Amino acid sequence: MKFLFLEPFFGGSHRDFARGLVEASSHEIHLATLPARFWKWRMRGAALHFIKKIPDLSPYDGIIATDLLSLSDFKALHPQKAPPCLVYFHENQITYPLAPGESMDFQFGFTDVTTGLAADSILFNSQTHFDSFFSALPGFINMMPEYNPTWVTQAILDKSRVIQPGCRFPGGDMVLSQPREPPLIIWNHRWEFDKNPESFFQALYALDEKGVDFSVALLGENFQVKPKEFLWARERIPHRIAVFGFVESREEYFQWLSKGLVVVSTANQENFGISVVEAMRYGCLPLLPNRLAYPEVLPREFHASHLYDTQEDLENKLEAILTHPGDYLGNRQQLSAAMAYHAWENRVFLFDKELSELTAGKRV
Repeated sequence: MKFLFLEPFFGGSHRDFARGLVEASSHEIHLATLPARFWKWRMRGAALHFIKKIPDLSPYDGIIATDLLSLSDFKALHPQKAPPCLVYFHENQITYPLAPGESMDFQFGFTDVTTGLAADSILFNSQTHFDSFFSALPGFINMMPEYNPTWVTQAILDKSRVIQPGCRFPGGDMVLSQPREPPLIIWNHRWEFDKNPESFFQALYALDEKGVDFSVALLGENFQVKPKEFLWARERIPHRIAVFGFVESREEYFQWLSKGLVVVSTANQENFGISVVEAMRYGCLPLLPNRLAYPEVLPREFHASHLYDTQEDLENKLEAILTHPGDYLGNRQQLSAAMAYHAWENRVFLFDKELSELTAGKRV
């Protein structure tokens, strides 16, 4: 069958998901995108752009969209009747943390609501995300001073389920490279406030002052202004920084992951964690906060050694991995093999089945 995929924010996990699905699916998927910047304006206006860019919907059996598109606007204003629509929620604006000094714009949360109501089928990228959204949604609706549409929670819930995203790496056996010396710490997350870089660099500064030997690869995308924490780090520990900035080549990116000893996250918001899954697949040992989606993604037998609860716990466990890597290296192959589950070749059948059921009316 033939599908139209509307992605208003073609960057980061949104881009990786879209490309992976297009490449792996047995269906034909036409991808229409906008650059990954000005996300608020994408939610407000991308639907109007796509209406004019794609005036004819008749060739398509279905539409795929992500949460940054106002699907209700698209369906209401497009001159043609839309085919069945599936929405993939990477994140939502009801539970997403606010930037420092920012107040909540309730309209973005209501765009999530109306998009959910306009969809025929909704997928969330983790159980953690699913649970947090539906826990918060009734309270969000009840903030209205009167005439609260309390029915919307159940209406959206009835057509929602969880399918974790695929990842664009090999799903078969993988031979891991030896980590480089000195031990390399990987940061491959977005350079944004919600990934909490302040906590990450605080840990690096503490280890640097102790004389612990390490280097760091500061990978990951930065969509607008570089956060000050990264600029300060370049001034304070330049001798530790092996890479500073996004690596355009996917092959070079995976090469850096294969050289890493440990991937660290300090995120305050993470609904799945593609970057961490990629790093583990290529041999990095994870060190992750014991919250968000990480306990769901990391195999349970590694929780005690690779999840942390406090800043002190993070610094102590990171120091232990860096100074006694031999105590942990035996976990690399097992973690890498576990992450193969997330390769698109092992996940795409779930999405193809969902799309087939969408067009057959079974998910409406």
